[in-house]
Amino acid sequence: MRITHPAVTTVVVVAGLATSAVAVPSEATVRRSDPAVITTWNAIAARTIVTENATPVPVSTLYFGFVSIAVYDAVVTIEGRYRPYLRQPRVHGRASTEAAAATAAYRVLSYYFPTSAPKLAADYAASLSGIRDGAAKSRGQQVGETAASTLIAARAHDGRDAKITLDVTPAPGVWRPTPDAFAPMLAPWLGFVRPLTLKSPTQMRLPGPDPITSKDYARDFAEVKAKGAKDGSSRTAAQTETAMFWNAPASVQYNAALRDRVSRSRMDVVRTARAFALLDTGTADAAIACWRAKYDYAYWRPITAIRLADTDGNPATAPDRGWNSLVPTPPYPEYVSGHACLTGAASETYSRLFGARSIDINVSSSVTSTSRHYATARALDTETKNARIWLGLHFRQAMDDGNRLGHRVAAWTATHEFQPRR
Repeated sequence: MRITHPAVTTVVVVAGLATSAVAVPSEATVRRSDPAVITTWNAIAARTIVTENATPVPVSTLYFGFVSIAVYDAVVTIEGRYRPYLRQPRVHGRASTEAAAATAAYRVLSYYFPTSAPKLAADYAASLSGIRDGAAKSRGQQVGETAASTLIAARAHDGRDAKITLDVTPAPGVWRPTPDAFAPMLAPWLGFVRPLTLKSPTQMRLPGPDPITSKDYARDFAEVKAKGAKDGSSRTAAQTETAMFWNAPASVQYNAALRDRVSRSRMDVVRTARAFALLDTGTADAAIACWRAKYDYAYWRPITAIRLADTDGNPATAPDRGWNSLVPTPPYPEYVSGHACLTGAASETYSRLFGARSIDINVSSSVTSTSRHYATARALDTETKNARIWLGLHFRQAMDDGNRLGHRVAAWTATHEFQPRR
């Protein structure tokens, strides 16, 4: 939205949050669209998807992706510079980018999470209240409506919630429901969903887990057995703190970190919308590829492997029938690590946006109520891989391969979508 004013000081209100006062020069310069609408609705998306609707973390990535794509398409339809993800009609006349972005996010979230409609309606009203009434506002809302409806139509019948189950015969090395819940695999359909950018969930090849009779397996087995135990572990207090820090919902952590980073970078509305589209599309496809690997390899978890080590045929492993992981093991196979896949995708996205050696992100944890700073992508990758082993949830190879998978998926996303206009 472009507005000309005499010299005044204004405060822009987006979703009830006031930005700092901005002095507008008397030369009648054009006001840039406010990027705060993007970060505000990303925070609303996190609240809606995870907090209010308790969407499991791997599944949540898909809905973060839907929201960010619709918002991105709404923004670039008006502002230009980058190609939309889905074809959008041309805008005739001035249109408010803020109204378009808010409308796109609101409509997507309301469609997929109808129980949150009252809160979302209040958020939307607050967003619109800070935008001058008129034709530009109305056109912006129409752009947002179109971006949302186009995304929703494109994702119809994409495989979400399909009736898929993982049926495997228990055997050494094969996953089975883990204590204490002994629940079936969570959301096995996720590995069969149509990806957002990848050609298929199996596009990125993986080496597969180590044979349970191998020396490499015995090495990883010994590491998680010693470091990941709930009782009698060799973890230090600092390692336990790190493990628990990363037991928070990763999709929420990485989106919050990006909100902070783009705000400090003073990115404009287009670059901000693109940043979230890259992050949330990359992590969504990483989760899809990861879940397909979990389904296809169906590899057993450390808690099962350690308790049943006398069945694995490996002379270098020994059973411990009473072994427990530091935190309860989630209900899905071990290889590859979902957390590692999401982290690799986030780390690659941050690297492409800010530089691998200067990602400069701050991450917070709802589990420990603390924050940590990461200067480089390598530091983020290394710490998170260790953390999941120290929680007792994964073998080292699942962390390494999952992290590499996430990097490859996000790199594919960044080179095939959300590209500059030519």
